[in-house]
Amino acid sequence: MLLPTTMRAMRKLRGQAGLDFCTIPVPVCGPRDVLIRVRITGICGTDLHIYNWDAWSQNRIKPPLTTGHEFVGDIVALGAEVHGLSLGQRVSAEGHITCGQCRLCRTGRGHICRTFKGVGVDREGCFADYIAVPAQNVWPVPAGVPDMFAAIYDPLGNAMHTVMSAPVSLKNVLVMGAGAIGLFAVSIAKVAGAANVMVVEPNATRIDLARKAGADLVLNPRTDDVPALVRRATSNEGPEVVLEMSGNAKAMQQAFSLVATGGTMCLLGIPGTPVDINWAEDIMFKGITIHGITGRRMFETWFQVDEFLLHHSARLAASVTHTMPCAAYEEAFALMNAGACGKINLTWA
Repeated sequence: MLLPTTMRAMRKLRGQAGLDFCTIPVPVCGPRDVLIRVRITGICGTDLHIYNWDAWSQNRIKPPLTTGHEFVGDIVALGAEVHGLSLGQRVSAEGHITCGQCRLCRTGRGHICRTFKGVGVDREGCFADYIAVPAQNVWPVPAGVPDMFAAIYDPLGNAMHTVMSAPVSLKNVLVMGAGAIGLFAVSIAKVAGAANVMVVEPNATRIDLARKAGADLVLNPRTDDVPALVRRATSNEGPEVVLEMSGNAKAMQQAFSLVATGGTMCLLGIPGTPVDINWAEDIMFKGITIHGITGRRMFETWFQVDEFLLHHSARLAASVTHTMPCAAYEEAFALMNAGACGKINLTWA
């Protein structure tokens, strides 16, 4: 197959808000790499941080850089040392490029490798016509999974890892925050057998999406007495599992106060400021378990996402609210900044 020498890409060229649509060389496929022609990309909250050039981005991102890490596409070139994959194969990829040598990597915990490089964060990303990634990170997508969901294995994996970190079957589960990953967590928790899934979310659009995702009770912290209503819904015990997806300091404080004695907190949302928690009353005396969640378990979570998408992908349809051409990325980021969407996908074909 004759490949072009240049491609379109969305890049962070300078230290300020926004991205630029550019023409750059197609990546070189190394001996252990796979070159993938991108079909669809998902926009992540991390991409929004980079687009807005917030404090985190300023400390982490080194322009120029092609951003993006959620995608599905087709293999168009294989490195000389790559085996087990084929040209034309539809694939996604794990976005954490790990060292493979440290104690964490060698004990099945590569998702928290201390020296990992993130696709679209520390190395060239997928907001482009082509991306080259190590073959060991490539994930073949089953034929029964539609492209719109195959592009978002990464955030689905985050939601899956969070939900699967606690036994949710026949439990009262509280989800703090109904962004895209929070919405995915609602659907996953319902499929996993949660008896009652409650959501706390202030945004009107996302309140509606949380109901469509299957939430049994959705509360607006601006207008509802959240503690009283959560206690009423849980026989005054509190939720046995809390999935913190918001990254909001006040929401996190409230989550710790609400979780049931002996319950479990799974923390995915990243607060922008330190959070003041009552360690004695809300953690120690309640005897709760806390799970810090980052990324996906490589690759246990990916197999779980496969099974979910093969049998339950229809549950996610309402959460993927927009599919737009890549050239409309400015509109897409404006929707995200306004909170007027669920998940947004960009098409590159």
